[in-house]
Formats: sequence, C-alpha cells, structure tokens
Amino acid sequence: MLVLYIVGSLLLFALDQLSKLLVCRFIQPVHTIPLWKNVFHLTYLENRGAAFGILQNKFIFFYIITVLVLVAILVYILKKRPQSRVLNISLALLSGGALGNFVDRLFRGYVVDFLDFRLINFPVFNLADCFVVCGAFLLAAYIIFVEGKGNREEKKKKAE
Repeated sequence: MLVLYIVGSLLLFALDQLSKLLVCRFIQPVHTIPLWKNVFHLTYLENRGAAFGILQNKFIFFYIITVLVLVAILVYILKKRPQSRVLNISLALLSGGALGNFVDRLFRGYVVDFLDFRLINFPVFNLADCFVVCGAFLLAAYIIFVEGKGNREEKKKKAE
C-alpha cells in the first residue's frame, strides 16, 4: 500500500503541475476563457494566500504547515503501514495537493488558480485545492465510518 500512496501522490502532483503549466501558457495571456458564459470560466489568477485568498503573503507559515503535514502523513504511513485503500487514497490526495501548491509557492511566489465557478460566485481554485478537499472529506469519512465503527464495536464487546 506504500506504493499506492507514493505513486498516487506523485501522479496527482504531476497532474496539478501540468494543469498549471497549461494555464500559464494558454490562459494567462487572455486572462479568462468562458467555457459556459457566466457559469464556468478558466481564469488565470495568482493567489498569494490560502484558500479563498485568506492569509495573504504568509509564505513562511504555509511552508512550515505544509512540511509538517507531509512529514506527519509519511511518518504515519511508514509506522502504521495502513492496509485500507480508502485511507491510502485520502492521504495521497492530501499529499499530492499539498505538494502541488507548496511547489507553486516555493518557485513562483504564488499559487496558480484557474477554476472559476461564476454562477455561485465561488473563489477561483485549482486541482491541488480539489485534491486536498476531497482527501480531507475522504479521510473524515474513513475516520467516522470505519475507525469509529471499530471503536463502537470494541466498546460494545467490553460492555457485554
């Protein structure tokens, strides 16, 4: 399962970086391309903050948090050797997304965002953001429904 985590993380990271490279090449010069006018556009945006543009220019904070999260995930995987495919996929999503935005901040000084849902006036985001959010939801579901179920069953057996 370690291989699934590593390969998954690297593939997601590569997909994120490829998407940003294409956006910089083709979208940046025109700024925005409506795929569905006033609903969904591809819009080039330089984000120097976190999600939704909060914490602008707090690079050291982002570097430290990202490194701590990536190291914690790696240590957990190496120590626990989780066998759950769902858990490994969630951790790969988190790592691939975190690494994608980390590399942007490190080498560009900002994160390239481009997915622009205008119908609901949502902040512009990128694939790495999608990976992190999906990974977090999947991890939360795993903890609640798999780990939580096991804990409830253990408590029930002890009570009997």
